Amino acid sequence: MSSRGFSRRSFLQGAGIAALGALGATTLTGCGKGYVAPEPAERRLGDFGGPSWLGEPPAIEESQITETVDTEVLVVGMGTGGIPAMISAAENGAKVLGIDRQGTPKNVREDIGAIDSRLQQASFEEFPEFRIDKKEAIEDIVRYANGFVDYDLVKLWADESGAMVDWLTDIIERDGKLVMEFEGGVGDTSDPGRDKAFATGHSPQKTSLVGKDEQWSFAQSILAYAAEKGAEARWFCEFVKCEQDESGRVTGVIARDVKGDRHYLRINASKGVILSTGGYGNNLEMMEDRQAWNQKIRIAAPGSGGNPTGDGIKACLWLGATMDPLGAACTFNRACVKPDQYAGDGVLGRWFWFGEQPFLKLNLKGERFCNESGPYDYMLHSTIMQPHQTYVDIWDANHAAQAEAMDEVGCCRLFPFPNGAKNNIPMQVVDGMIDKLIEDGYVQKADTMEELAEKLNLPVETTVASWRRYNEMAAAGEDTDYFKEKHRLMAIDTPPFYGVRTGAWFLATLDGITIDTNLHPCDEDGDPIEGLYLTGNDSGGFFSVSYPNLLTGLACGRTMTFGRRAGMLAATGQA
Repeated sequence: MSSRGFSRRSFLQGAGIAALGALGATTLTGCGKGYVAPEPAERRLGDFGGPSWLGEPPAIEESQITETVDTEVLVVGMGTGGIPAMISAAENGAKVLGIDRQGTPKNVREDIGAIDSRLQQASFEEFPEFRIDKKEAIEDIVRYANGFVDYDLVKLWADESGAMVDWLTDIIERDGKLVMEFEGGVGDTSDPGRDKAFATGHSPQKTSLVGKDEQWSFAQSILAYAAEKGAEARWFCEFVKCEQDESGRVTGVIARDVKGDRHYLRINASKGVILSTGGYGNNLEMMEDRQAWNQKIRIAAPGSGGNPTGDGIKACLWLGATMDPLGAACTFNRACVKPDQYAGDGVLGRWFWFGEQPFLKLNLKGERFCNESGPYDYMLHSTIMQPHQTYVDIWDANHAAQAEAMDEVGCCRLFPFPNGAKNNIPMQVVDGMIDKLIEDGYVQKADTMEELAEKLNLPVETTVASWRRYNEMAAAGEDTDYFKEKHRLMAIDTPPFYGVRTGAWFLATLDGITIDTNLHPCDEDGDPIEGLYLTGNDSGGFFSVSYPNLLTGLACGRTMTFGRRAGMLAATGQA
């Protein structure tokens, strides 16, 4: 591997923590709750010679293990990467077991990024702008990460993702209940912005055969197919740690029943273990240590997720694996707080889907501070440089027509795509969300900008001056301050006016364990840990600094592509 992160060994040598910085404050907040981390004996190293979140592998006595299960391929975490891994392993002839500490698959993503799927290729004659130069896409991903990636992993996704989507398409369309749609859209190519969009997104949609069955979903469809292929699932079963033989090969795991008598069990996996436990976004110690800057802009907003706490990552580090050098996350500017609150302070905010639209955005001094149009987290990273890491969105009565003219791409798009594919959430639903946020005291509504500034606790004179300058540039057709595209630079001049304090909705951590192209975790020498495979946010080497959201569905596409590959490799023993 071309890059090295840190490992437990390097921490024990006293080297790793210096590169990451000291641990944050002992009282950590996030997800709407406050947690108190124990004070370590040595703040720089923690109680175990490493960061306090790592600790040591749990010591489980043999007498505590009261059940043994034998399988060939074990998949830990039945989500975005785990279910495709189960299917792939079963299709390749293995006896497969999946375990999950939850009771249902709650966190399977549905925007799937790929290059050269059948659906994409069929669109090129009518929409030649959707064609993707694979080299350009790969280089753009590397650029977003400032080079902190493994080129070979990015190439692996680019080369295998199209076939993976074709494979998934056949699976979900087998019974007529779902259809895969290609989200064909790259924005206004006649007025391109700073950052290029790639038409990579694919999304499963329900057909009329589903009817009013709200329980039937993409996750249910692929999980049912895994069962059809013979894969078994065991829910409410929590992963504890991996086990190895004398050669260092991973032979299985110790797990624990979390709903019944909480007994421990040993699961032997003769062909391999695949970890897909989902990163560490809800491990507040780990977040504060690895990426404290993202904690500053984070607004705890209710939503679905798998409560990832870094279990898979820690298990690999205990085995001697290494981790990416930098923390990274997928953050969307889709969360809000009330006018007397700030992002990052641990308060429970609300989901604000409309926040991605590139309307006027001001800091808490009432000043515009960046180009509002571009990758989701560019806006948020600029916010880190502003007072209280919080800003306000401002729009007016024309917001629906203006949002359509802005021609956004990906999951934030509020109108059908140019090729007719459905968008995730329609404008009418978003307007209903805004009305509810007004009712609950988050979004403010006013007949004048002066009144709106007062309601948002912004300096009135500065806010009005910023608003007027923005409208003057819109009338002139040129953003001479921050260079936003002309078609997204529209005057906000029709009352009533709306505004809300905004920050980051935290989707997932993106940094993880160093892996090779066979999906094995690697030690400090770059050698694989045999018998163990990683996918999803347990794995690293693919993202850093920013999430390339203008390649729609990239994280999900990477996870599913690698999950499919891991299942095949484990089942066949090819690597």
